[in-house]
Amino acid sequence: MDSSSPRRVPMLSRELGILSFNERVLAMAEDRSVPLLERLKYLAIASSNLDEFFEIRVAGLKAQCRLDPNFVLDDGKTAAETMRLVSQAAHASVERQYRIYNEVLVPALARQGVVFHMVASWNDAQRAFAREIFERDVLPILTPIALDPARPFPKVLNKSLNFAVELSGKDAFGRSSGIAIVQAPRALPRMIPVPREISGHAHGFMLLTSIMQGCVGELFSGMEIVGVHQFRCTRNSDLFIDEEEITNLREALKGELSQRHFGDAVRLELSDSCPVTMRDYLCRELGLRHDDVYHVAGPVNLVRLMQVPDLIDRPDLKFKSFTPGLPESLRKGEEKQKSLFKVIGKQDVLVHHPYQSFTPVLDFMREAVNDPNVVAIKQTIYRTGNQSELMELLVEAARRGKEVTAVVELMARFDEETNINWAARLEEVGAHVVYGVVGHKTHAKALLVVRREQQRGGAVRLRRYCHLGTGNYHPRTARLYTDFGLFTADEQICADVHELFQQLTGLGKLKLPKALWQSPFTMHQNVCAAIRHEIANAKAGKKALIMARMNALLEDQVIGLLYEASQAGVKVVLIVRGVCALKPGVKGLSENIEVRSIVGRFLEHSRIFYFYDDGNEHVLLSSADWMDRNFFRRVEVAFPVRDRKLKKRVIDEGFKAHLADNTLAWTMDAEGRYTRLQGRGATRRAGQEVLLASLARVAG
Repeated sequence: MDSSSPRRVPMLSRELGILSFNERVLAMAEDRSVPLLERLKYLAIASSNLDEFFEIRVAGLKAQCRLDPNFVLDDGKTAAETMRLVSQAAHASVERQYRIYNEVLVPALARQGVVFHMVASWNDAQRAFAREIFERDVLPILTPIALDPARPFPKVLNKSLNFAVELSGKDAFGRSSGIAIVQAPRALPRMIPVPREISGHAHGFMLLTSIMQGCVGELFSGMEIVGVHQFRCTRNSDLFIDEEEITNLREALKGELSQRHFGDAVRLELSDSCPVTMRDYLCRELGLRHDDVYHVAGPVNLVRLMQVPDLIDRPDLKFKSFTPGLPESLRKGEEKQKSLFKVIGKQDVLVHHPYQSFTPVLDFMREAVNDPNVVAIKQTIYRTGNQSELMELLVEAARRGKEVTAVVELMARFDEETNINWAARLEEVGAHVVYGVVGHKTHAKALLVVRREQQRGGAVRLRRYCHLGTGNYHPRTARLYTDFGLFTADEQICADVHELFQQLTGLGKLKLPKALWQSPFTMHQNVCAAIRHEIANAKAGKKALIMARMNALLEDQVIGLLYEASQAGVKVVLIVRGVCALKPGVKGLSENIEVRSIVGRFLEHSRIFYFYDDGNEHVLLSSADWMDRNFFRRVEVAFPVRDRKLKKRVIDEGFKAHLADNTLAWTMDAEGRYTRLQGRGATRRAGQEVLLASLARVAG
């Protein structure tokens, strides 16, 4: 069965599942056991998640409704019905966000000397401070646009902060336009610290929104300000590139990126004081309905609060700092062997981020760059960041004349521009840069090093070393996301990785991998075959167990097979961070399936597949979720963990620690509702905290 086959299995809504995950993130903002400034971050993360949900998922859903509102989605609901449910859930989520902000976090922060000075509460000194900031830093770069027949409604940028100013009176030319639009410059900081002597508090802040709200009248000299209303428009940010019709993907993508900020409007956020007449006017100009409007009781962009913890030196209000550890084999290697190649040549090395350091990946690349015996380096690049030591090392390797091949995924959503820039840098120094395969995003995380080595008899041969991971080559997210990375010189695995790069850069018929499971060729059929094998074992009276961790579970054939497995008596344990379309715990269908989600300090990002296999315990790590796109429209790999000790580590750290969690874990029912396990059991046990304690060094 391929991705176009008819849907026959009971499934839950993808869109509602995404919103449900965001509610679990919001719960962290409410959790009193979480340090206060971290709770503020969770609020900002939830707001950011909702932004992306509207930019991509709601934008697509609205497009489907325009095309055919009766189109039936995977869960059996029509597009129109789903849009109605999504709107209801999203409105409730926004209300919850601002309730948490106003009623919980703002008062709690104030008790700790952290205060946001809003216009209504300014004293004379604060008002003077705001005016000084406005006149010095804001006013010179503002461009107010009064609306009249010569100046129609402007094309406001996606997610930009804007003000609709209601005016009365005549201007210098005798015009009496009643409305002006003012966009806040994106170059300005959104959070301005207020000196203690002016604030009256240890940590006082003014939002740019507040300063503009209180001072924007100075732009309209001699006219009466009737009202000033914040608004923010969210637009469709999905890029459309017809890869089959273009000759230069990079140049086409550059052109499309310039238009991302001006896609169709999908949401309007308005200050709750905005009158109905202004709401209706903005809706008409933006082409939106009333149910697309979200009235907010505070700043229209809570994402900006993410900056606040970094501006405050209060370790007591943040998570305890930690120093990532190193696997035992590398701790020994620090003392006895300087070369990572020597260590990896003798044994596989498993690193579990962020509990263990990302430094070995950098060291591996650094040694490859500096080692004269290394002749080639090949790497896939999906997300790596604007500033990346790893990418600088790759550039340096090419500069030194090594054969460098970089498979740069230009279509990595919201990182397209960064990847275009890195591709250009690499090309400038002579690296081989390719953009993968038309129609298939390259999402696999692979780094291959080819080294010339002398054998005992004096002969020289080429030996391959590789790093495979579940997460991106991104040092910053490696401190925030949980991911596994495997260093290996296993000849079969390295040969498969070599063949992967051959596929991505050259032409030729498929050579099936021997050790790796690879999308779009063998991953789906191998996952299905492994599930069927567990079913057969269960029917034969043998113990049968499937465990899997991923970000999302959506693919219908896999879900159908998991239902079959449950009915056959296979125990199925799923840890799915985000959206799960499978219905667990349904009598006669899925009573042997357990689904849980972990939401904690770190974002759970590892993908792990475990099949008991009659005691052989087959364990694979992967970059792929169990989704149509990962199986059929992306280049992905799942790689085996063969070393017995490392396999036990993955089982213990990837599953057992989180299955014993009674603090950060949520269990899912058949209707897609989640119940938090917090407080259950005599002893508080959080899997992430257990792993921090055992793998890292925590301050204090």
